[in-house]
Parts: sequence; structure tokens; C-alpha cells
Amino acid sequence: MSTETKNYITPAGWQALKDELYQLVNKERPEIVQIVNWAAGNGDRSENGDYLYGKRRMREIDRRIRFLTKRLEAAVVVDPELREATDQVFFGATVGLLRGDGREQTVKIVGIDEIDTAQNKISWISPLARCLIKAREGDEVVLNTPEGREEIEILSVEYIKID
Repeated sequence: MSTETKNYITPAGWQALKDELYQLVNKERPEIVQIVNWAAGNGDRSENGDYLYGKRRMREIDRRIRFLTKRLEAAVVVDPELREATDQVFFGATVGLLRGDGREQTVKIVGIDEIDTAQNKISWISPLARCLIKAREGDEVVLNTPEGREEIEILSVEYIKID
């Protein structure tokens, strides 16, 4: 994601990132530091598996901490529950759809750090979300996919809490 693109995120997504950062900084990293210090005291570090693995794991944790810190700094928290009632699709909407193949589906438009296809959470920059955004309940939109065009009808638009 470029630095120009806003990092929209729901309150639940924001909290999940903060919780992960807290876990890494206050629990996992101190444990690994302790293991590395203990392993370093065991002598030859070149063949010390605990030391080598610990150092590698610490680098991974530090990299993730930097990533999460930057994501949280750039985040723009948008609470869908605070949006005025509208039948138009924007970030944070829970949208009921009638897909081209006749099946109904509900998707939640969330930030890129919150994507979870098992819970039908799609990124606001995904192709499906992009064709839905600014459309209204009752509209038909066209999704261009590698398999071809799919017509999708918007059945409902709600702004409710997204967990």
C-alpha cells in the first residue's frame, strides 16, 4: 500500500492490531530475549540452536513490531456504527448481495489489515468492494473478474458493529 493511500480501519481492527503489538512487545519479545541471553551464556554460539533460533525469532518479532507500529500510526479509524443511516455503500458497510449465480452473500467492507474471507470481511480496496462503494441498495453493479463479468444486485446496506 502506498503512503498516499489511507489506512482505513474499523475500531475492532484497530484493537486487534494494538493487541497483537502489546503481545509482541510485552510478552513474546521479553521471553525470547531471556532465552537468547541464557543460550549466549552456554558457550559457542555458532552451533547453539537456542541462540540461533532465538536471534532469528527476535528479528521476526522486531520486524512485525515495526510493521504494526507504522500501520497504527497511519490508521484512520472509521466506526460504522457512527455513520448516519444511508442506503449507499461506503467503508464499514455490511452489504447483502445477490450474486450472478443466484446465491445470496453478505460481505463486510473493512480495512486491509482486517481481511477475513471466512467471515466475509473484504478489503475496501478489493475489486468487489470497489464496485460496491457508492452504489445504493437496489442497484446492480458489474464485477469484472478473470472469468468474465458478473452482475451483482445490492439487497441491503447496513452500518452495524463489525467484530
